[in-house]
Parts: sequence; C-alpha cells; structure tokens
Amino acid sequence: MKKHHTIIIAGAGGIAQAVALILAEWSKVPPTIYIGNRTLSKAKKLVQWIENGITKSCILIPFHISEEGLTKEMKGVFNKGEIILDCLPGTQAPKMAGYAKDYNMHYANLTEYIAETQQIIKLAKNATTGFILQSGLAPGYINVLANHLFLEFCKDYQVHKVDKLEFKVGALTKNAVAPHYYGFTWSPVGVATEYIKNAEVIRNFKKARLPSLTERATIIIDGITYEDDLTSGGAANLPDALAGKVNILDYKTLRHPGHYAWIQEQINKLDTIEKPIEALQQIMEKQIPHIENDQIILYAAVQGKDKNSILRRREISKQILPQKVGKHQLRAIQTTTATPIIQCAQMLLESRYKGTVLQSDIDPKSFLNGNFIVPIYGNI
Repeated sequence: MKKHHTIIIAGAGGIAQAVALILAEWSKVPPTIYIGNRTLSKAKKLVQWIENGITKSCILIPFHISEEGLTKEMKGVFNKGEIILDCLPGTQAPKMAGYAKDYNMHYANLTEYIAETQQIIKLAKNATTGFILQSGLAPGYINVLANHLFLEFCKDYQVHKVDKLEFKVGALTKNAVAPHYYGFTWSPVGVATEYIKNAEVIRNFKKARLPSLTERATIIIDGITYEDDLTSGGAANLPDALAGKVNILDYKTLRHPGHYAWIQEQINKLDTIEKPIEALQQIMEKQIPHIENDQIILYAAVQGKDKNSILRRREISKQILPQKVGKHQLRAIQTTTATPIIQCAQMLLESRYKGTVLQSDIDPKSFLNGNFIVPIYGNI
C-alpha cells in the first residue's frame, strides 16, 4: 500500500493468516489491520503469530465477529474500516458484503460459490464503494490471466473470436500415493463442493452448465502428466463476459493421474445421500491426509485462427512453491490465494471503483504485473 489504510480481515484461517502477514510485511506503508473471527481466541492467536513473524511495525487488532448479528465492538470496527477482505467460508459472504455496504466500505472475497456471488452482485448494484468478487487463485488470478490471453490473441491476430479458451489450476502435493493419489493442501469442504456442484462453461459460443467431473482428460504441463476435469466455480464470470466470442471455454482442476477415478468411485456410492457434499467430504477426510509441502500448477491457453486462417495457440504455465514471507514460511496455496485479494484491495483503495467488479472488469496488465502479484506469480 502506498499510504496508510485501515483494513478489516474477516476470518482467522490459513488464507487470512497469509493475507495479514503479506499486508504487514510487504506494504510500503503498513496498514492498521483488524482481524475478526467468531472464535476470538483464534483471532488473538493469529495476531500474535503475525507479530512474531514480521520485520516491520504494524498495528494488529483482534475482534470478535458475532454469529448473532452486529455488536457494539463490530460497529466500532466497521466505522473505522475502509475495506473488508472476506476470508470466511463462502456461505458467510452475503452477510459480510452487507456489512461492507452498510458501513460504506469496499469489499473483496475469495469464494467460488456461485449462488452467494449472485446475491452480492444484486446487493452491490447501487453501492458507492467497490466490491471485487472471487478474487483468489481460482476463481481470481487464473481468470484474469485467461482474459489477458484472449485479449492479446485477438489484438495480435486481428480477430474477434477464438475457438478455445482453457484455464486450469491444481493445488497439489509433490507426491501422490494410491488409492486416492491426493493430499489436502486446502479446505476439504471446498474440494468436495467443487466436485459436486455444476460447472459453468461456454459451448458453441453460449453459456451452459455441465455436471462437474464429466470431461476428464490427460494433459502434459512442463513435461509432467496430469489429469484435468470440470469443477464448479473456477470460471468466475468469463462464461458471461465471453459468450459469443469463444466457441469452447472451461475451467478445469488439475490432479495427479488416478485421483479422479477414485473420486468417481466414491461419488457413485452417494446416489441416495441427501447431502452429497458433506458425505463426500467425510469419505475423503477419512482416507486423505493433510500435507503441508504443496505446489500450485496453473495453465492457461487460447487457440483459434488468425486473420489469415492459420491455426494459432498461446499458452502460459507456472509452478509455484512455498515461499518465506518475513520470518514465516507460507504454503503455495496461501500465497497464491492471498496476493490476488490483496492486489484487489489496493485497486479498490487507490482507485474509484463503485459497485460490483468481476474478473473480466479488471485491467489484466496492471493486475498481473501488480506489486503484490509479481513476487509470487512472476511477470507476464
């Protein structure tokens, strides 16, 4: 941040941890950071962890977010805050966005949940502050990168439409063992949700919805073989923004070979279960371990014919590993999710955004080369 701001972080989990640490350590002018959580002890513990890990002076204040509604303490914090960075579960997003609107604050969130995103779009329609939604890794960074590829392809080859726009992300372990070929590097409920809910895509230039895990394929990225498949949420608003311009568009999640076959076996057992997300989560957590040493693999590509009808393809791939910030080591999933929402926060605080801002509304070049993004993702 170029000047002092008062920032509220909602949540005290792994991503909130990374957001607060990076803001405190990498901002040119450290902000005042309020960290709120429904369990106050977790917020206090996080503040202590950050204070022990930063090399700069930064004001960090924990507070309690009540599940019963606004408290006097919450009102006091919201009256001081300029922006809410929502790192809570996606089900809480409309409520937190409502607080942001009521107290004239900017707002940014991470959730891939489609229904909650639609609620916030309606809520923020006439807001005087900016609301950047789905601003993590996927949805988030990967969508801005895909849109950048599309825009540059059209400009360079003097066309208005393309055949394919594909973008993929995998939060993976370096090793994978049978039978599941997977290790949890982030939220188990998030994984279960993206496997069960429908995916939004473009087919034949029109937005469509397809069942997740119905288009499994093999892909080689930087010489390593992965499997990809449709999952929910990662496409953000690109199916709406690029309908009529792209023949085939989809977001797919990358996994080590063998994982999707195992997952399909588990889902096939859930036919009579009323709550399939919860049921799948329970099955996975019984057999799949949590692993700290992670990596992020991302890939985006655009393909189409140039003005002379020559078939062209452009690709970008990246591998991102854990990185030290201040005195703490952060997992790859933490830094790759935290820095996009921080970059969005800087955009909101230093520009004049109003109302809902979706991924296709973000200027790709300034975002992708932003001062918080580049140390993690590199230059484009």
